[in-house]
Amino acid sequence: MQPTTLSFDNEPASTTLKPITTTQQPAATTQQPAATTQQPAATTQKPAATTQQPAPITQQPASNTQQQQADEEVVAGSHLQSAANLVSKPIFKTNEQGSLLCKFLTQDVWDRLKDTKDSSGFSFKEAIFSGSKNPDSGIGVYAGSANSYEAFAPLFEPIVEDYHKYNLSTGHQSDMDHTKLQCPPFAPEDAAMIRSTRIRVGRNLADFPLGPGITREQRNAIEQTVVQACSSFTGELAGTYYSLSSLSEVDRNQLIADHFLFKEGDRFLEACNLNRNWPEGRGIFHNNAKSFLVWVNEEDQLRIISM
Repeated sequence: MQPTTLSFDNEPASTTLKPITTTQQPAATTQQPAATTQQPAATTQKPAATTQQPAPITQQPASNTQQQQADEEVVAGSHLQSAANLVSKPIFKTNEQGSLLCKFLTQDVWDRLKDTKDSSGFSFKEAIFSGSKNPDSGIGVYAGSANSYEAFAPLFEPIVEDYHKYNLSTGHQSDMDHTKLQCPPFAPEDAAMIRSTRIRVGRNLADFPLGPGITREQRNAIEQTVVQACSSFTGELAGTYYSLSSLSEVDRNQLIADHFLFKEGDRFLEACNLNRNWPEGRGIFHNNAKSFLVWVNEEDQLRIISM
């Protein structure tokens, strides 16, 4: 405002002096600079209106700050699209606080881990995204590799201890001596009701990340590794591998009839990245007697089943 006023005030001043130093012009001409002198006065009033315009602009940053604060409040639920949406600790509604993620994800744990990744590049936000998108989860977290248990220990350790009821500091205890099993024979009337029994274990290969953190190339490499191993089976274990990505309709129907075929994962597995590139890199091996099966890259990299 001030520079504009000074510019106009100075210019008419020099214009007014010119007629005096030159020649005396007629009275009508002498009055003309006077009109010119008044013209900047009208111009001087224009910035006054302009002075009022910055007022709404000054309020704009406050509005942006409020929007930013609103964006940073993340409520858990199906509206979340990806781990990138977790810009702050997810808030679980009162009636959706049953998961172990909700129980153990404190503000302190969030602040410590929110920007961390495990050795495979799997992020903490990816680990908790499924439980944040699906508040009705039982646990709500997924490991991207074996290293996730160390990288995200402030959250994973209390969850493992709560769920499995043992202290991680003592280490995992295994005892494969079957004679110690407390399983007396069934009574004849109970045994008569049993049609079949399955024993199933889940295993993952040490040289690869786990399903949520694995790449497409790594998943395909796992499939090839397992196919090669299964092709070496002989005797009662010898059988056939069926790749889901090249399954014929005849084989598909037979696997369904045998109750061997597994499907794409549910919304919990979808949210933790386990359904990527489906059905590529997945398959089923079973022996000729259909009493021994290996599922490849379903949820765990290997599901080994004895019928």
